[in-house]
Amino acid sequence: MNQFDWQLQLAQKAYKKFPEATKLPVIGITGNYGDLICKLAEGYYKSVVKAGGVPVIIPPVADTDAIINTLANIDGLILSGGGDYDPRYAGEEPHPKLGEVNAERDLPELLITRLAYNRQIPILGICRGIQTLAMALDGKVKQDITDITTINHSQSEERSIATHQVTIEKDSILYQLYDKAQLSVNSFHHQAVCDSGKRFRVTATSEDGIIEAMESCEFKSIMGVQWHPECLDDGLPVFEWLVREAAFFQEARDIHYNMITLDSHCDTPMFFPQGIDFSNRDDRILVDLHKMADGHQDATIMVAYLPQPTENPTAFADKIFDKIEEIVSQHEDYIALADNPGLLYYNKAGNKKTIMLGIENGIALDGKLENLKHFAERGIVYITLCHNGDNDICDSAKGNQTHNGVSKFGKKVIKEMNKLGIMVDLSHASEKSFYDALKISKMPIVCSHSSCRALCDHPRNLTDDQMRALAQKGGVMQITLYHGFLRSEGEATVEDVLAHLEHAIEVMGIDHVGIGTDFDGDGGVRGFADASEVINFTRLLLKRGYSPNDIYKIWGMNFLGLMGEVQSVKLKSW
Repeated sequence: MNQFDWQLQLAQKAYKKFPEATKLPVIGITGNYGDLICKLAEGYYKSVVKAGGVPVIIPPVADTDAIINTLANIDGLILSGGGDYDPRYAGEEPHPKLGEVNAERDLPELLITRLAYNRQIPILGICRGIQTLAMALDGKVKQDITDITTINHSQSEERSIATHQVTIEKDSILYQLYDKAQLSVNSFHHQAVCDSGKRFRVTATSEDGIIEAMESCEFKSIMGVQWHPECLDDGLPVFEWLVREAAFFQEARDIHYNMITLDSHCDTPMFFPQGIDFSNRDDRILVDLHKMADGHQDATIMVAYLPQPTENPTAFADKIFDKIEEIVSQHEDYIALADNPGLLYYNKAGNKKTIMLGIENGIALDGKLENLKHFAERGIVYITLCHNGDNDICDSAKGNQTHNGVSKFGKKVIKEMNKLGIMVDLSHASEKSFYDALKISKMPIVCSHSSCRALCDHPRNLTDDQMRALAQKGGVMQITLYHGFLRSEGEATVEDVLAHLEHAIEVMGIDHVGIGTDFDGDGGVRGFADASEVINFTRLLLKRGYSPNDIYKIWGMNFLGLMGEVQSVKLKSW
């Protein structure tokens, strides 16, 4: 036996120069369990290494703290193969042909899958792993397929031998990886996914119709295969795919650590009267502390939305702000208010999420200019001058042109907002109101949640000429996620959001764009459905070639820079 020479070993791996380690994606692999041992077949971890990742084994522990901390330290997840699932987790009684279940694995893997999904972590499910995806994410697994199959799906041959073929959908990840419609695979199962559920689409089947592969239909990096690619000569591409996706996720997470992620418009306060607990993961709302944490979102501007008409509008807005302040005080260890960029950065340094305040619809002023100072003292950062109807300030994009633009009172409002350091928001305003306000305001203006009329012909959207004029005055346009402002027909998705963002960048430049989701105001699309998917959008930006500095600008730097400029007048007056 040769003497151990650790320096020689490192030299052979080209670690002669500093730095000694590169930041490779860490891939967690769920371990099998038996005979009081957590174990894993070598094909899994060796394939991860060949693909350029760092493998770590995740033992089957159903402790949520352990799982959450594990997920905080991995960039991708492999759900490995193994025994049958206990059907009682799906509300079913065991089938007579049910095989050996593994009570140690089921609950831990269902938990880790759901939590990894919430956190947008790339996932590859293998054999039992594809069934884990279905069980955890609203699909369905058939306990025994022997009565519906014409193929032996539980081969006796060696695992390295492919025994049947699967047909691959041409618009799938698998087809991109292998560039062919037929793939030879191995097979060791008698359970199978029989319904992929709404979160997945089937991408490969065997000739007897058994689902052999599926992938996310929500623009997430999730794929499951029924075979064991780690045992096949041509199995490496799926591991390389996972490691690539994990690298994008790792970079996205690093970017979020180093920047402020600000959503410039959400309507979540409309749901507070329903007894929402902001600290819980609540399906009734798209923004809560859990979702913000999952998506690595730092801050959101919550607006007091006022429908028309509203009785006692100033008191109505105040009541909303009172409730937001109450929620913040109840969870002050995790969330804080801010009314300027400096406080927002301070909150992030203290590991707190931030809520900023805005007003959607200037009727909150109740026709009284002095109410601007009142709301400034409450800490609002912008006022959307109107909503879906003309008011005493200006005409709406969906109004009746009552004033032919900004009214005489509206002109006073805009000038006073400039003096008080409150941003003028022209989302919802008519074109004439837009140009009037742009001329009246001595400060740059914002459109906190708008999209591009060139891509979706809606009066609420901005024309290219409006966008150019906005940029020339130093303003910022925040792309919104409202379906009807992204696409005239059919379902809008995150790809439409990207298209509107990229059109705005082409017209205005990267320094004048951002994101205002309109979450809980009917905003949210497939692929960017709630606050937990903020980091998913960042990952997609990275895949499209945007630099970290570009992403900093999109996710808040542009908007906060404008906020600081507008508020500089207030600071000087102090």
